[in-house]
Amino acid sequence: MNTTILPTPVVAVRGVTKRFPGVLANDRISLEFRAGEVHVLLGENGAGKSTLIGILAGMQQPDEGEILIDGQPMRIGSPRQSLEFGIGTVFQHVLLVPSLTVIENLMLGSGWWSRLNKAPALKRFSELSALLGVAIDPDATVGRLSLGEQQQVEIMRALWRGEKVLILDEPTSMLTPQGVRDLGEVIKRLRAKGVAIILITHKLLEAYEFGDRISVLRLGRVVGDIEPARLSAMSETEATDAIIELMFGKDAARSGEADALVDTAHHQRRVNRAGAPRLVAREIETEAVRGECPLRHVSFDLWPGEVLGIAGVDGNGQKHLAEVLAGQRSAEAGKLELGGRDITKDGVPERRQLGIRYVTDERLGEGTVGIFSVATNLVLKEIGRPPYWRKGWSDWDGIHDHARGQIGRNDIRTPSEKTPVAKLSGGNIQKVLLAREINSEAQVVVFNKPTYGLDLQNTKLAHERIIASADQGMAIVVISTDLDELIKVSDRIGVMYQGRLAGIVENGPDVERRVGLLMTGVEAA
Repeated sequence: MNTTILPTPVVAVRGVTKRFPGVLANDRISLEFRAGEVHVLLGENGAGKSTLIGILAGMQQPDEGEILIDGQPMRIGSPRQSLEFGIGTVFQHVLLVPSLTVIENLMLGSGWWSRLNKAPALKRFSELSALLGVAIDPDATVGRLSLGEQQQVEIMRALWRGEKVLILDEPTSMLTPQGVRDLGEVIKRLRAKGVAIILITHKLLEAYEFGDRISVLRLGRVVGDIEPARLSAMSETEATDAIIELMFGKDAARSGEADALVDTAHHQRRVNRAGAPRLVAREIETEAVRGECPLRHVSFDLWPGEVLGIAGVDGNGQKHLAEVLAGQRSAEAGKLELGGRDITKDGVPERRQLGIRYVTDERLGEGTVGIFSVATNLVLKEIGRPPYWRKGWSDWDGIHDHARGQIGRNDIRTPSEKTPVAKLSGGNIQKVLLAREINSEAQVVVFNKPTYGLDLQNTKLAHERIIASADQGMAIVVISTDLDELIKVSDRIGVMYQGRLAGIVENGPDVERRVGLLMTGVEAA
């Protein structure tokens, strides 16, 4: 009898268990990651993927089980040790130092005894820039880059030292379709060089296109695998059906629930534009800052009950647009009106009082304070004001009662309202933001990449929340690099190109082609 002897995995986990207060994040997980293989990890938010990656990256220690590197049990006691073992990780949330330049971030981690030499670092930077197909100024301050550009730097950082294992946690969330294709080519080259690649994604098509092997986690356990021989013999539809069955069970696959989760049908509603617009932007411009794309003569009208999608290759002014609308960045020129009132000079507190809400793409850091509790984050923008603060005193009983109500109404999965928000999954942090920002007082809501890093179910819930908010009469702006998402929720789609609003098109037939042309600057406004 012929038997194929597989090579020793470069990294393996055996019976790994990790507990947090009230949560069993990893439950006896055993997986093997092999050289020259793309191993995809799938699962809903809270399935345990991020915890497992944190353990491999040396940021957390397992309570039980062991990690094997080249077949030998090893303890990964720190991120530095993980890098020394040849494991490079790109996390879902940016971990760069915002005050340092791109090249300074990439040079971090060298021994204190070694002299920093910028010349070889710039040479490596040029190699990786060509490999990834990106154009980023190495001397740009990281904090001035868009989130998508920061993620590109994160991928560079992981490739900088990750010679044995490369872990990519939702790497395509901020990339354009061309960027995704470019990353696919990079993955193929690294695989051909024998690198073991661990890819975490919520996109089933990416799992099929990039993966050699797929493992599915649910509630902290490995619930199934699709081996390379079986996956290579499957069509895209067969692979999707098999993944859905593993993720949600046979009943969900048979009932059609899975079809609803991956549905990309056009969203079409009738918006009444007969009356006055809710929000008016006229010739808005922002200050040019190195490493950022400023706004140039941006004008649009937004009506009550309308969803205006903003598409474009990341880094074309979307960051400035979101911050100008929210009041976080001043307009150097132009005028912004809300319900006929000039709010151009108003800051965040004034605009919030008038009903402007902002759901940021940077959930940890800008959107929430990770070490603060869920309860505190739910009232973060009301600190010092009634009803929860009076005469300098905090009404903690009221704050916690409010939090418990919001947790129940918004299905926020947390052990307690006192749990630090950073302990929650990405989907649940997003639910905290939505609960805080969207209420009966909201007039205009600006969403910046609302489903970045979310699983299928939470993406669907976010889309439903956007549409429901519009149906309630709110005026909605959705900024996203995911064109399918914009087609699903938007009534009209505008395209940012080199800081200008290149054009706005009605959602409907042929919208993909028209938006695609505007994204490349081919078609005039």
